Amino acid sequence: MRNFIPVEKSFERRKHDPQFVVAYDALEEEFALASALVEARASADMTQEEVAKAMGTTQAVVARLESGKVRPSTRTLERFAKATRTRLRISFTHETVSQEAPR
Repeated sequence: MRNFIPVEKSFERRKHDPQFVVAYDALEEEFALASALVEARASADMTQEEVAKAMGTTQAVVARLESGKVRPSTRTLERFAKATRTRLRISFTHETVSQEAPR
């Protein structure tokens, strides 16, 4: 039987590896968008299938959007917002420089 390491414990171990930190930080935008999409759908108390129907697409498309692995167009995000009865708001923020972990 395999022993699984909890995500938090694994992250705690790896967050001191500078290469891991750079790779993790590079995914921040994907995580943020995916999280926002999932949160909008959950707040609307809708399933992926319901959002897909309201958008005129398939559940698989909604799943891909929520996975963070695709970069949707602004038009697609607007359709998602309309389907979940939310408003799309895009903003720019100043970059923060991530500090290297001590070696």
